[in-house]
Amino acid sequence: MTVDAGDTAPDFTLPTDGGGSLALADLKGSNVVLYFYPKDMTPGCTTEAQDFRDRAAEFFKANTVIVGASKDSPARHDKFKAKHDLNFALVSDEDGALCEAYGVWRMKKFMGREFLGIVRTTFLIDAEGVIREVWPKVRVKGHAEAVLDAARAL
Repeated sequence: MTVDAGDTAPDFTLPTDGGGSLALADLKGSNVVLYFYPKDMTPGCTTEAQDFRDRAAEFFKANTVIVGASKDSPARHDKFKAKHDLNFALVSDEDGALCEAYGVWRMKKFMGREFLGIVRTTFLIDAEGVIREVWPKVRVKGHAEAVLDAARAL
């Protein structure tokens, strides 16, 4: 399954870092950056998280909440968040249902081998729950700034 701009964002309720839970429905009235990343504590994922962290106040001014999503456990998210002083929620999709719903669990190629994994993808969801923009196969450099520009335009 894939979701595209103009589609209603698939709802979810998932555990987060810090022992909490988060539902997309709870964020109605705010724009949401839902970004999927492969794994906590890896170089590209760390850089991406830090870039969103460093712009969190600007996203807040644009009525936009940042949510990171991976298949890592809430305990691993706790370590990642603490180590890098992240200031937004990380949801744990251990069973992969959210990745499937958003179409980011796909075949990947790396160093000559193929495997299933999360394709780094970001969704900008408006305050009514409609996907306004999708960034597939994200390249980390400059990405958070491009998402911020799009959020400001909503």
